[in-house]
Amino acid sequence: MDQSEDQILAEELAALGAVGGGSGRLVRVVAKLMRKNVHEVDLLVPLPFDEAVKRVSGVLGRAGHVIETVPVRLGEDETIRIVASGGAGGLNPVVVTARVLKADGDSSEVWLRAAAKEGLIRQRAGEKTAVRLAAQLSRATGADRAGG
Repeated sequence: MDQSEDQILAEELAALGAVGGGSGRLVRVVAKLMRKNVHEVDLLVPLPFDEAVKRVSGVLGRAGHVIETVPVRLGEDETIRIVASGGAGGLNPVVVTARVLKADGDSSEVWLRAAAKEGLIRQRAGEKTAVRLAAQLSRATGADRAGG
């Protein structure tokens, strides 16, 4: 991944601050100091790798805007990263990373991670987004939750 979660979240929060009439630069600095709420979920998907990547990409594409898709090992490992809306009123950006791994010919594994910055009021946007997207992925793929 080219950018870290913290960099992406700081940029997204700065853009929101600038839209609201604030100083994007100040928001960017403050965002780097904020705590991060992170949650991870592992899913076992009863689909071949290519079909699993297609369905995960579809679900994540509808949940937010895609930042990058990176094949790590062609045909065996692919990472998809998006920014979704979370928190109160959907105003808290959440970086979601999904890594799809080929398990065997008929199944794949999906590692889902969601991270969001936390202010004074704990919204648990990372956790809630991970749980929501894991449920959507389970419905779209027939996945079983392996952990997280």
